[in-house]
Amino acid sequence: MTRTADVVVIGGGIHGCSTALHLALRGLKPILVEKDYAGRHASGVNAGGVRQLARHVAEIPLSIASMALWERIEELVGDDCGFASHGTVLVAESEEELAGFRARVEDLRLKGFTHEELLDRRELKELVPAVSDHCPGGVVSRRDGAADPFRTTQAFRRRAVEKGAEIIEGVRVSGLARSGSAWRVETSDGPIEAPKVVNAAGAWADRIAAQLGEPVPLEVIAPMLMVTSRLPEFIAPVVILRSRKLSFKQLGNGTVVIGGGHLAEPHRDENRTVLDWPKLAISARTVWELFPVMREATIVRAWAGIEASMPDEIPVVGLSTTSEGVFHQFGFCGHGFQLGPATGAVMAELVATGSTNTPIDGLGIARFLPDRARPARS
Repeated sequence: MTRTADVVVIGGGIHGCSTALHLALRGLKPILVEKDYAGRHASGVNAGGVRQLARHVAEIPLSIASMALWERIEELVGDDCGFASHGTVLVAESEEELAGFRARVEDLRLKGFTHEELLDRRELKELVPAVSDHCPGGVVSRRDGAADPFRTTQAFRRRAVEKGAEIIEGVRVSGLARSGSAWRVETSDGPIEAPKVVNAAGAWADRIAAQLGEPVPLEVIAPMLMVTSRLPEFIAPVVILRSRKLSFKQLGNGTVVIGGGHLAEPHRDENRTVLDWPKLAISARTVWELFPVMREATIVRAWAGIEASMPDEIPVVGLSTTSEGVFHQFGFCGHGFQLGPATGAVMAELVATGSTNTPIDGLGIARFLPDRARPARS
């Protein structure tokens, strides 16, 4: 028996669940198909950073729009998602690095973006007293913060269902093809037909795109994270580095989550990752050097999630170039959690109206398709 819907959303991470919710809020009837369960991979196991800081300029408008939704997240999804706004601080470890940060902040202001503020040594110490004395300053985005990733994804899932979306978990998509005026999505639980399809399949999204004649150089990655034993409270903002791979934050229970981009070995077709312990040791050494207070902490657990990265380190968001009624939403490169609320809203707007008021120039899939290989839109 063939199910029908207004839209089929493929993928149940925060982006797919957010899109399903926003489609339902517009009065559409989406069916979301997830091969595991919502939040099983990147969306449920990331570091939970909610940051506008240090983003590629092409995704800043989307990030700003998303922050406005984070600030009323409980109104949107019926749960505060553990969101706390204590800012994010990018720490410079040398005067040369600080000069580069200064140039970026000045360039952003010329472009009309004011969310990043330069910090001198004294201001950095006021915000992050525990940071090593060798750090000469940094940059802060004061509205940034962090949330609980799995709790957030589940909140979007629950609210989407409450508003009329159907969510089918444990079901794999095996094919996508045109069927008259609709798209036929073949699944392990039978076919679904709908005039619109959203490809939010994360680390598996390249396979959907390839079926549409839009092959992309997606890399499957598995960013690693560690969590420590409990410590007395010593830091409020999230801290990140650029010279070395680090993201760092203390949770309300005193534990510290350490991440930043060191990668495990992903096996996407087996739903598993293999941790790289020497690289985790590098992260631990970075924390040891930057925060002396951490030198007595114990690492309790480490893990990694499977997600998608693109060569230019920004996501693919927008219409298919080859297939009318198909939309792409993937490749968030390890920093897509904060973008989830607004990307879902933008995708629903695109599906419903064909355009969006949020600038997403530079995020389309066309940037990976040579003109000579790009089929005409049907």
